[in-house]
Amino acid sequence: MKKLKKKLLISAGALAILNFSCTKLNEDLYGSKYVDKGGAATSADLGGVYSQLNGFSDQANWYALSEHSTDEMMGPTRGTDWDDFGTWRKLHQHTWDPSHNQIYDTWNNLNIGVYRATAVIAKAGDNQTKAEASFLRAFFMYWIVDYYGQQPFREVTDDPDANPRVMTRKEATDFMIKDLEFSIANQTSRDPGKGNKYAAEFLLAKIYLNKAVFYQDPTSPAGPYTFQKADMDKALGYLNDIINAGGYTLTPNYYDNFKWDNTTASKEIIFARQNEPNVGQNASLENRTRMGMHYNTTPDGWNGFTTLAAFYNSFEDNDIRKKYNLPGYTDKTGHNVGFLVGQQKKYDAQGNLVNVLDRSGKPLIFTPNVNIGYATEAEGIRVVKFALNPANYGQSGNDYVFFRYADVLLMKAEAILRGGTDATQPLTLVNQIRTNRGATALTSLDLTALLAERGRELYWESWRRNDLIRFEKFNDPVDQRETKSAGYRVVYPIPQRAVDSNPNLKQNFGY
Repeated sequence: MKKLKKKLLISAGALAILNFSCTKLNEDLYGSKYVDKGGAATSADLGGVYSQLNGFSDQANWYALSEHSTDEMMGPTRGTDWDDFGTWRKLHQHTWDPSHNQIYDTWNNLNIGVYRATAVIAKAGDNQTKAEASFLRAFFMYWIVDYYGQQPFREVTDDPDANPRVMTRKEATDFMIKDLEFSIANQTSRDPGKGNKYAAEFLLAKIYLNKAVFYQDPTSPAGPYTFQKADMDKALGYLNDIINAGGYTLTPNYYDNFKWDNTTASKEIIFARQNEPNVGQNASLENRTRMGMHYNTTPDGWNGFTTLAAFYNSFEDNDIRKKYNLPGYTDKTGHNVGFLVGQQKKYDAQGNLVNVLDRSGKPLIFTPNVNIGYATEAEGIRVVKFALNPANYGQSGNDYVFFRYADVLLMKAEAILRGGTDATQPLTLVNQIRTNRGATALTSLDLTALLAERGRELYWESWRRNDLIRFEKFNDPVDQRETKSAGYRVVYPIPQRAVDSNPNLKQNFGY
């Protein structure tokens, strides 16, 4: 079993009172290059900001907050395995509180990223460095704004004994927009491993799509939202610039976007944390496969997370996003990529395809139904989207993809449906994706159908919570959460330790 690692991290409130302009960040504590006040920013300083992205590939924290709270994922307790004091269950059942460990850790990690980027911006001697750091600051800030609705902020020149000021959700949104506009205006790079121009345009489009959410009255954060045509038109402008730039296109094989050689195989990657085998595993996706695989499968796993049966059933059988025999993987492991259900297979030492057995020696049959509080080792449909290299599972080279081209097309369709002006038909954009993935073309499209398609295309890529909130569906009942949750839960609470250490922070409505 993969247990949730305890991390020695400080709250953003405590972060506020540390003298970062004079005191080095403890390397063991943060695992990243510190940024001090002297001299111009170096490539190592900027690299320290990028290294903060490595935490995004963990199965906990940022990723868990995005997925376990939705209709795509749950983490059932299996006997004594995976209970972890209810941390996964509380996310799925919307019963978290301000003391939740992963809400606390995520807050810390994201705020550290914002401060590190701010320090590089203050020291940057050239616009390219400043442009990348500005993108990274907006990237970290985006998730703070999305999750928590407030943004503590300090400049490197601020009095180290003063508590940081706190931006409202609206103020922080406007701040991000300025950072990204600067990033776009001061670089031409399209390196997917860097905070490049098109990554900045992608994130700006995402902000304008969510602007109605971020500008919402904090006492009614679940809406209803009023989307402005001007915001949709701004989003379309950035999305069309990415499309018209050329070089990005839908990848013929969906799984080439995620498997071990996606660095070169994918034609969709706009921004990723690049990861080369045997070169310091920057953002290994090993856990994305192992967190659901059984102890006895190939590769073996930690027998943890599952998807929900209703989500699995939303796919057509001919949709390769549901099930596909991936050359170079299926013939080595014995199972398909996509969703795993039913009797599991693997190759024995003689090369024969045999049934996988559970720990009691019985056939391992993954079942659609699962009880989140007490599940057997075989309950739940498993997911293999980020296929590991069968030649070396532990040193697989999967890049961690944050932004990709299919989402550009889906965002464009949404912006048009929400009132933006564009000559393209939203149905054409969505069917372009569905045809590529082997699914039947839709005959009509509305926002409900678009949300479903976003789920099928982007499952387990950390966008589901963000999407469900924008479409006003986040609080709806799902399997193992039978009643509608309170609207205030579309925003996570500020961790109590952060509120206690910074009087400028006020707890979110409802908590």
